[in-house]
Amino acid sequence: MESTMRNHSGSPPEEVMDTLSAGFTTSYAAVMTFIAVAKEESFAKAGDRLGIGRSSVSRNIQKLEQQLGTKLFSRTTRSVGLTAEGEIFYESCKPGIDGILNAIERMRDLRGGPPRGLLRISSTVGFGRKVVAPLLSKFRGLYPEVSIDLMLCDSPANFTSDGIDIAFRNGRVDDSHIIARRIIPMHMLLCASPEYVLENGLPMKIEDLPRHRAINFRFSSGRIYEWEFKVAGDLIKHAPSAHLTFNDADLVLNAVLDGQGIAQVAGYQACDHIATGRLISCMDQYAPDDRSHFLCYLSKQHMPSRMRLFIDFMLEQIRMLNLQCAVDDTATSTSRRSAQ
Repeated sequence: MESTMRNHSGSPPEEVMDTLSAGFTTSYAAVMTFIAVAKEESFAKAGDRLGIGRSSVSRNIQKLEQQLGTKLFSRTTRSVGLTAEGEIFYESCKPGIDGILNAIERMRDLRGGPPRGLLRISSTVGFGRKVVAPLLSKFRGLYPEVSIDLMLCDSPANFTSDGIDIAFRNGRVDDSHIIARRIIPMHMLLCASPEYVLENGLPMKIEDLPRHRAINFRFSSGRIYEWEFKVAGDLIKHAPSAHLTFNDADLVLNAVLDGQGIAQVAGYQACDHIATGRLISCMDQYAPDDRSHFLCYLSKQHMPSRMRLFIDFMLEQIRMLNLQCAVDDTATSTSRRSAQ
């Protein structure tokens, strides 16, 4: 069989090379189109992204499906989704395509000039709204040719499958596959409004908590956040029986501000309200001290300049913000007097 594929010089015949070349060209264009459709979930949007017409997108996908002998997309008049086979093919192709695109970006960076291109950023919802998003306009003012795609989600983003360049994560990060840069400590404070305190007092110890109206936060996974306290060096978790539960941190905070109950909220949410007297924190001596806000990415190698500049900018700017809620003796004594 192999002898029929080669000429006397040992090389494949010219017609075989032409077939391989044509097949590679067709496959490469089709795979690029496939990746674009999978990401955009739309033939029209994929065409806009690639700079080709929708009919060309359809032809490329049709050729690819014929080559593979399987259907890659499930299409209706309203939506486009991957089939099971399409999911498998996407996971196989994406690392290779990403590698090619990263190589192109690295070559562009080597030529110098201002940073440009797209950054895909992921953040938890509350931290993204309160801290990350307000800083983006300042960053783009410095680097106008860099585009930002910010995605807010309370579940950890998958760097590979979601195409994430940088992720902001809260709490504790123990994933050995990523680089986690600690930005600032993350204080979790048990808070109530002055109106609630006047009516119900404040808890002084964990045993007091069941007597208070709790407001809970539900993660996107469905799990309820457990309040955490550090007692005699041990981490204690408390799962309160809640009167209200929300899957949005801002709604939890608003309910506390309205006097509807108490909740444990992040310091970056509470600090301004504590400073103005709209919130009172309690049991600060039991606040856990091993949580932080992190900026995460996969590797330092071959990092595009836009990504390196964004990391340095965010680390500097966030650390300059007054997001710390260290409660001084006066505030603590005020909280205790209010509870009596």
